[in-house]
Amino acid sequence: MAVPYGVCREPSNVAAGGHACPLRFRCLGCEHYSTDVSYLPDLQAHLADLLRSRERLMSAFEADDWARAQAMPAAEEIQRVRRLIDRVSGDLGNLTAADRAQIDQAVAVVRRTRTVHLGMPRVGQPLPDVRPVRTLP
Repeated sequence: MAVPYGVCREPSNVAAGGHACPLRFRCLGCEHYSTDVSYLPDLQAHLADLLRSRERLMSAFEADDWARAQAMPAAEEIQRVRRLIDRVSGDLGNLTAADRAQIDQAVAVVRRTRTVHLGMPRVGQPLPDVRPVRTLP
């Protein structure tokens, strides 16, 4: 089952088509979650977002402690994303130039063809009204 930045293999969630996550989609903390090199740019962007959110929450405005704590990205999540990025990057660093070129080529194909829509559904532009306006005689 496709999830943000990877796949989920949790049996009840897969059987329910992705609608029965026992962790409420905290995928990075689940043992059934896995990722691969094709998600590396997404993981790096997610880490940057988490760090920006943390800095903004720590300094940008006043809020009650409980509200700030609830909104703050967990240190464990940030560490987990960093470990995933380091592991994938490290594995890539151990490859030969030819193997790395093949991986890069395969990743480019996968990223172009991957279509996962998470979040808000897309709404297309309204079609133009092509019916002629009739005037009554």
